[in-house]
Amino acid sequence: MSKQYNILILGASYGSLLASKLLMAGHNATLVCLPAEAELINREGFRVRMPVKGREGLVEIDSRKLPGKVRGAGPADVNPADFDLIGLAMQEPQYRSPGVRELLEAIAKSKKPCMSIMNMPPLPYLARLPGVDVKACRNAFTDPTVWDSFDPACMTLCSPDPQAFRPPEEQVNVLQVRLPTNFKAARFESEAHTAILRQLQADIEAARLPVGQEMVELPVKLKVHDSVFVPLAKWSMLLAGNYRCVTPQGIRPIKEAVHSDIDASRAVYNWVSALCMSLGAKADDMVPFEKYAAAAQGLASPSSAARALYGGAPNIERVDRLVQSIAAQRSQRNPVVDEVVQLVDAQLEVNRQKK
Repeated sequence: MSKQYNILILGASYGSLLASKLLMAGHNATLVCLPAEAELINREGFRVRMPVKGREGLVEIDSRKLPGKVRGAGPADVNPADFDLIGLAMQEPQYRSPGVRELLEAIAKSKKPCMSIMNMPPLPYLARLPGVDVKACRNAFTDPTVWDSFDPACMTLCSPDPQAFRPPEEQVNVLQVRLPTNFKAARFESEAHTAILRQLQADIEAARLPVGQEMVELPVKLKVHDSVFVPLAKWSMLLAGNYRCVTPQGIRPIKEAVHSDIDASRAVYNWVSALCMSLGAKADDMVPFEKYAAAAQGLASPSSAARALYGGAPNIERVDRLVQSIAAQRSQRNPVVDEVVQLVDAQLEVNRQKK
């Protein structure tokens, strides 16, 4: 390994999945999280469990046994200047929380390279997409002003394709991977920033975990792409599956959202892919519907967005509204997307009335 990088990750839930791969590759990660989480991580580290092809059960990654070091911290306990790369792995509405907002502002001013691992691309990343009117997208964000100080050249997007959850019976430092696919990151504008991602990709690729007497290669790699559109492949999946878990009758699993009417799912999936291609994406940047539909067979729970919505959240990530807005800029619309936006709007209104 060449240089050992220090990486700051905002968000310890999904963030611990990326951190597990970085630590295995010999890099260090600091996870910004709630005080109780930080204390637990500093005392006991974290565990990530994932299925590995050809092996029974789940393989557990214990952060305490990895070459890299992890630390949990609060937003006020870190200085962006101390890090080589910053990962944004919280849900979009969380960035306006007291403390997190101030840290995000400090990150923007530091000009450190930032990799978002959100489903919702931050506004400065949207500014890197040709043909997108960023101002017209602001109403899809819980608080668009938190992104105003960022230089788009310092922001990239990494598609959070691997599916993971915190098992409810476990402590908050345990994450279980349901679908061990790859993180797909777009390059930065700068060659120097992109070189960090390429080094991390190579180091993660080479890393192995000792399991018993064997050195095991684990899934969930980091793949760096030259196209800014590659991470947008997730939009089709979100609109055909995750957001369609929301129905007038309540929520349903992703598998049911996709497979109960496969033709309707294919139609909305391909419509979103075509929208991305109208912005400049190539067909190769997108994921074919058949591949997604096969993966969705294993997604027997409702999406986290749907669960949060019906759990009373006053705000969730609104990729549905973002896609609707970008389509409108190109004089396009889709009745399924319009219905999803309407359903989510209505439920959020109910949730906010209760607050």
